[in-house]
Amino acid sequence: MDYKPVKTFSELEVKSLDDFVYGIAPHPVKAKNGMVIGAGTVYPEINMTLPPMNIEESTMPEVRRQYAEMIEGILKRARDLYAPGIIVELELLPETTMKPEWGIEINKILRDKMHEYEDKYGLKSLLRCTPNDTREILRPPLMKRGELLENMFITFEKCAEDGADILSIESTGGKEVHDEALVTCNIRKAIFALGVLGVRDMRFLWSNIVRIAERTGAIAGGDTACGFANTALALAEQGMIPRVFAAVDRVATIPRSLVAFEMGAIGPDKDCGYEGPYMKAIAGVPISMEGKTAACAHLSAIGNIAACVCDMWSNESVQNVKLLSAPAPVVSTEQLIYDCRLMNEAAADGRSFALKMRDWLTASDSRLDPQAYVLRPDIVLEISQELVKEKDAFIATKKAAALAAEVIKRGLARGEVQVSSREKKWLDIISSQIETIPDDWEEFWYEIQKELDLEKFRPEEYDLEVIMARGASAGN
Repeated sequence: MDYKPVKTFSELEVKSLDDFVYGIAPHPVKAKNGMVIGAGTVYPEINMTLPPMNIEESTMPEVRRQYAEMIEGILKRARDLYAPGIIVELELLPETTMKPEWGIEINKILRDKMHEYEDKYGLKSLLRCTPNDTREILRPPLMKRGELLENMFITFEKCAEDGADILSIESTGGKEVHDEALVTCNIRKAIFALGVLGVRDMRFLWSNIVRIAERTGAIAGGDTACGFANTALALAEQGMIPRVFAAVDRVATIPRSLVAFEMGAIGPDKDCGYEGPYMKAIAGVPISMEGKTAACAHLSAIGNIAACVCDMWSNESVQNVKLLSAPAPVVSTEQLIYDCRLMNEAAADGRSFALKMRDWLTASDSRLDPQAYVLRPDIVLEISQELVKEKDAFIATKKAAALAAEVIKRGLARGEVQVSSREKKWLDIISSQIETIPDDWEEFWYEIQKELDLEKFRPEEYDLEVIMARGASAGN
């Protein structure tokens, strides 16, 4: 099978800062029921999951009841609040991906109820199905073969045949190395994990997902660096790694996440991919984002700025637990609808008001954390403009990390972003590490394999040879 990109991006699809705003994408996506993402309206995207419980044959009746209860509550609240439409994301759990019939059944429970609300009440909705990347359950993972992969693809295909509108995944290729890179704050290993391993796995995975979407009439949405830069975000929030490292790591994920669109995905991009604004700037695709309304799932320092160029607004995920007012998925639905309502109301008064809203969302976060600073729309365009000059994903990954460090240093010098005194030295450490990375990926692989624990990943699954690294046949 040919895993070469079907599309490349040599210039930005978003041409100016005034064109970079929430609700509008250069290439809107139209679904079969007429909903259009990225054509002017920001839609809520609700994601929900089970409360803590075992998932096994004996508990499946309760699993079905939980999902039926959640979707009924979500749709009823969306109808009662006059939502213009809603996207429901089903992030399947490992058990419901490894056993495809369970995931397919849950997918049908949700889609049937969504169709019912559309028929009865005119509430349009889309279902995003996100099977779990169960390959990482086996360590070291088999990336291109095995029962776990086969069942994951079966789940994709059958759920799409049963009405899932959008297909996405939080893929994990390269995470075996990236996890260690984060713990040791080693940007060399992070760039290898993202720019070599991650890119290769994404090309394999998304060539298959796009084919499934084409066969079933579903929309190939997008991926996310959730297992990479979001892990960094969480560690930084706990004070376990520098925030500047997490910010640089975020920008370094751009070439990897972009692979989905190079392989034929069209968006909307996955909500937990905080690198989404870069996808929109470069590929022109609509994006889903999450921020303050995702505090039910994780904390972050980018609660407002994440919304500034979003086309869908998400809550990440929330368990079906009872709160004082209602079950948590219903509460999240209400919060998302109100957030979207405000953004859409501002935009309805004209582009200048949408831009003012965007700028308020940006300014309220960008000075306080480097992870927010690198999401500033003007910074996104500046870095993206440089990245599209690179044709090689590995070099682009290295360049992205270097640019992020330099931009943060410049922002610090201008007083545009604050960085704690103990973290400032990390910017120079990161830059120094990046300078040691050669531009040739084969040379880098030859160097870095001596620093890696080769028991933690299978180089052959990424078409890499350990002994004959310089002779590896597959180009990057």
